[in-house]
Amino acid sequence: MPSDATANDVSVGRPVIDLVIGSLDDSKAEDIVSIDLKGKTALADHMVIVSGRSHRHVTAVADHLLRDLKEAGHGNAKVEGLQNGDWVLIDTGDIIVHIFRPEVRAFYNIEKMWSVGEAGEASVH
Repeated sequence: MPSDATANDVSVGRPVIDLVIGSLDDSKAEDIVSIDLKGKTALADHMVIVSGRSHRHVTAVADHLLRDLKEAGHGNAKVEGLQNGDWVLIDTGDIIVHIFRPEVRAFYNIEKMWSVGEAGEASVH
């Protein structure tokens, strides 16, 4: 009988973007926007932008996402801004996640920059 070592991996049969969105939703992240970057840049395949209600919530959302990624076998993500809690950037390689406090998100408005002229390309979750 062949052994299936990946049977317990939560990401088997589930795209990593779904894992990311699910984790953010479980953490009560607000205004989740996913932008498909395939064919637009070599940076990543997806960009996900979300808001947390406070410094503490932003940090908790990021910690939860990093834990879920690690449990699914994607534990090599690069992280910036975790100590400050205003804007946390998580780069998994294929997906870039921005977790903002609402005021910081409004100031930078990066989802507008990445979806200019691409109506219908961004998905709100």
